[in-house]
Amino acid sequence: MPYEPVIGLEVHAQLLTDSKVFCRCSTKFGGEQNTQVCPVCLGMPGVLPVLNKRAVEFTLRTGLATNCRIAPRSIFARKNYFYPDLPKGYQISQFEEPLCEGGYVEIELDGQTKRIGITRIHLEEDAGKSVHAEAYVSENETLVDVNRCGVPLIEIVSEPDLRSPREAYLYLTQLRQIVQYLEICDGNMEEGSLRCDANVSVRPAGKKKFGVKTELKNMNSFRNVERALEFEIARQIKILENGGEVIQQTLLWDADKNEAIPMRSKEFAHDYRYFPEPDLVPLEVSVDWLDEIKTSLPELPRARRKRLVAQYAIPEYDAEVLTDTRALADYFEVVAASAGDPKAASNWIMGEVLRVLKDSEFDITTFPVKPTELGALIRLINDGTISGKMAKSVFDEMIRTGRPADAIVKEKGLLQISDTSEIEKQVRAVLEANPAEVEKYLAGKDQLFGFLVGQIMKATRGQANPKLVNETLKRELQKLRK
Repeated sequence: MPYEPVIGLEVHAQLLTDSKVFCRCSTKFGGEQNTQVCPVCLGMPGVLPVLNKRAVEFTLRTGLATNCRIAPRSIFARKNYFYPDLPKGYQISQFEEPLCEGGYVEIELDGQTKRIGITRIHLEEDAGKSVHAEAYVSENETLVDVNRCGVPLIEIVSEPDLRSPREAYLYLTQLRQIVQYLEICDGNMEEGSLRCDANVSVRPAGKKKFGVKTELKNMNSFRNVERALEFEIARQIKILENGGEVIQQTLLWDADKNEAIPMRSKEFAHDYRYFPEPDLVPLEVSVDWLDEIKTSLPELPRARRKRLVAQYAIPEYDAEVLTDTRALADYFEVVAASAGDPKAASNWIMGEVLRVLKDSEFDITTFPVKPTELGALIRLINDGTISGKMAKSVFDEMIRTGRPADAIVKEKGLLQISDTSEIEKQVRAVLEANPAEVEKYLAGKDQLFGFLVGQIMKATRGQANPKLVNETLKRELQKLRK
């Protein structure tokens, strides 16, 4: 019997606020353990939370960008559970009345657009972090770092609309792009600022009733999300095919062993004993504030991809690569305008720029070659000042020194030879110096044409205009044929 997977994702994104959601403690990543805390985020008796307006704004930005309905009134709730890294014994979250509901994100798969529903987006506080690393503790010991307690999180809960690990990967990629474009989260899964839990079940293909779901946790990369889902889907199908029953439970993904390990039986909502947070008043969002946030939203990834294709006449593949991040798309648009040649700008960025970024510590915001300078380099190629081959060596020098292209070209004497009389002189000299090869070419050995071009380029130290060299050489050889 064929089975169909049913997948829903719960994505937690840490918000890029300077302070925590209910106190003024720093949210900076990597601080010394247990130093970024205060009585409020430690849950000491008698303290009162004060809501961070910026965190609310970031949540609303995400809701608007994912086509959600924004609640004019929402409330916070206490989510009660006990774990070593949760000092208060409860988490301030939202339950019955979240800020954002009923949205969607669209993904592209095999040339088709699929809409993935978003059930809700709500604002909450993060818990601390249990440390098991051997650098800090001995075997069978755990320490707790509470710096992360109270860092603002949004939880983006999808509808169970995903039908394959690949769809889950694409949806997660799209969500990360959105939060990065909004500049509300850096999207770093390795550092935990973007985290994903997956609910997955399988059912006989064609059936509407859902199977028993399990929850997968501890997936710290997009690829691990995909691998974990593949493993769990196969595991559940095997259980059902052998006549067994899937148990509702929470599983931890072990990337080293490529398997999911049972952690605990999966909780239901009533297990958390939600009730309204008594220390926070209901949150009301005014129409004026919401309109202000709407007008501040940037152009989002899907819309920008479509515009780049239409405005610059570049292929959809190019637009997909160039809009990977907002900063990369900004870089491209400046290069395209400066060069006056969008396709050449796209080729250089996807080729040389991304090659350097991959092999260095730079990102596009710290890249030594400014976009206007790369545009100037492309203009030097297009107006015949230098060849494409020369340009690559100039580009490498620009990265190393930070100097502009024209200064490097002048200093190193790299100006391309485009004087027709000089090129004719060099072509004739090569023909005279290689009579045997010329004779063989005239006798029908056409591959020797490349050899002769190479000799001309060698004689001119690569500075001859390749197009003029080819045209002139063909013309001179044609004369010899006659």
